[in-house]
Amino acid sequence: MRFDHLNIVVRDIESTILFFHHFGFEVDDAADLAGEWISDVVGLNDVRARYARLSSPNSSVQIELIAYHHPPSPETPGTDQANEIGYRHIAFQVDDIDSEVERLTAAGLRFLSPVHTYPRTGKRIVYGRGPENILIELAQYRD
Repeated sequence: MRFDHLNIVVRDIESTILFFHHFGFEVDDAADLAGEWISDVVGLNDVRARYARLSSPNSSVQIELIAYHHPPSPETPGTDQANEIGYRHIAFQVDDIDSEVERLTAAGLRFLSPVHTYPRTGKRIVYGRGPENILIELAQYRD
């Protein structure tokens, strides 16, 4: 087995696509989804959705975004905290964390703190938040 993709359900697929462009991801497939087959796969009735698959030449990870038009996605309070059960963040390894923080801040990303160094390993990390409350981590490993 091998990892195939990470799925993120969003409300605004276009702004989320633009967000992931900052990390080198591009759309390599997109489509409207509807019909019995998708309704059966996801276990919901009368699904109508828009999806986009994103990939990056720097990674084998693919990100699949999906925005459900019907049935609408429920509001889920409290899922934007780092200690919630389930998917919490996507981590990106970077060569120069300070310049990446500067670049992404200029692009509108909100960071939760300044960059910190994990004392045991010297790894430098920072969390940030994008559209749809997507939590990301930037990590710079010590040489």
